Amino acid sequence: MKKLFLAAILVISGSSAMMAQSDLAFGIKGGVNFSNLTGDGFGEFDDDSARTSFNLGAVLEIPVSEKFAIQPEVFYSGQGFDLIQREDAEDTEFQLDYINVPVLAKIYLVQGLYLEAGPQVGFLVESKVDGPNGELNFDEDGFNDIDFAGAVGVGYKFNGGLYLNARYTQGFTDIYDGETGDNSTKNGVFAASLGFIFN
Repeated sequence: MKKLFLAAILVISGSSAMMAQSDLAFGIKGGVNFSNLTGDGFGEFDDDSARTSFNLGAVLEIPVSEKFAIQPEVFYSGQGFDLIQREDAEDTEFQLDYINVPVLAKIYLVQGLYLEAGPQVGFLVESKVDGPNGELNFDEDGFNDIDFAGAVGVGYKFNGGLYLNARYTQGFTDIYDGETGDNSTKNGVFAASLGFIFN
């Protein structure tokens, strides 16, 4: 997993070196995640809700034309879900934290306003299950190390470089290889971010 992550970093670094041009822009981003699961693989859990966490990382905007750009990113993303146990009791939180590497196509519709879409690969860096008693009887090692996904979003980039972004990412890979029944379960994450592009 570490080798794959390092390879992704090298690809992005190499892209910036090979495409060194005046319009190439580096940026940073951070924001809040609302993550849950899609599918019925955890059907034995009757009631769950979104886990609230954060995202933080770096972006590279590579202009192709006046209205089109490619944007690779590397960012830390807190994902998973909360399992609601019962009223007046502590919830159980499935913490699945990833280093995500999307490569997005950005289309500027009008000045500043853009749409984005593209594939993403995520590298699981931590899987933890916090319950009312500290631990839940669950095979945490059964979570998959790699998560392939697709992302779509919308944003607005201001003249000074500040930008706002809202994005939904749907996982294509089952998050767990353990015994969860016959149905699959995948990540689903809505993220709201604030960032800055250094022009």
